[in-house]
Amino acid sequence: MSSSFARINQWLRQAFGAMSTSEFVTFVFLLFLAFLNCLFYTRVEIWQTLVALNLAIIAGILALSHAAMTSHARWLRLLHNWYPIFMLLFVFKETYYMVHPIHPIDYDSYLIAADFFIFGVHPTHWIAQYSHPLLTELLQLSYNSYYVLLLLPVIELYQRTNRAQFFTAGFLLIYGFYLSYLGYFLLPGVGPRFTLHEFGLLNVDLPGVWLTESLRDFVNTGESIPKGVTNAVAFAQRDIFPSGHTQVTLVALYIAFTDRIRTRWIMLALGTLLIISTVYLRYHYVVDVAAGIAFFFFTIWSGKKIDAWWNRVEGDVKE
Repeated sequence: MSSSFARINQWLRQAFGAMSTSEFVTFVFLLFLAFLNCLFYTRVEIWQTLVALNLAIIAGILALSHAAMTSHARWLRLLHNWYPIFMLLFVFKETYYMVHPIHPIDYDSYLIAADFFIFGVHPTHWIAQYSHPLLTELLQLSYNSYYVLLLLPVIELYQRTNRAQFFTAGFLLIYGFYLSYLGYFLLPGVGPRFTLHEFGLLNVDLPGVWLTESLRDFVNTGESIPKGVTNAVAFAQRDIFPSGHTQVTLVALYIAFTDRIRTRWIMLALGTLLIISTVYLRYHYVVDVAAGIAFFFFTIWSGKKIDAWWNRVEGDVKE
């Protein structure tokens, strides 16, 4: 029995010793989601499936981390380095099945009131006077470039000899996403395209030129909104506060200028348009954007501390 325990302990030490900060924060967040599903099992309809998936992925994280330490297979190391970024898509979709059942109140009225108190108008109504199909097209393209924009710095950093920059950048981006997901649980809402405007008339009220409608459909599909339904708000993901597009775009820009990414000025122009688009295209209230900026600063401040702490722990585990 003692020898079996010793082998398990050694295996776990090797797994955690090879685990990057991105993997660690993914590991912790999946445990947190599993805990929430168990805690609110009477509200989350598919809680057993989600818990099983979370635990299976956690086991997979440990197994992959251990394999990456003990194997020299290039494909395995490539998978080990990149999979935490793509795990974000799974976690985002999991929150879709959790946020509204756990916290079934939309706080849009408070966000609308905050915007109106600050500006004296509804910002999406005011900015509509400057709308133009060409501008709408440009901003919708910018909004949909989100994931490309985030990948640009990490792809370049991966190609450099100093992989530490790649791991830190990847962690800050992933950590930023998870912080924004926490915000969705705390203050769920659907955004002004549902509350201050008629969602079904968006293509009429705010038309683009060539691709806008298709790009909107792509965004809606990502949020599980079927095309053509009359009660689209019932399907919408509660993911507006904070504006993750603002928060994580700013994290990407911070990385781009800190690490002197070649495309940093292009990223700055694209990122600026993207942040403007969040309000212009009626996805977010201005207070969502302000919260995204605040979350950005917290992401960088706390993220650096967590990254430094885990690197010390990882080093101790390896010894």
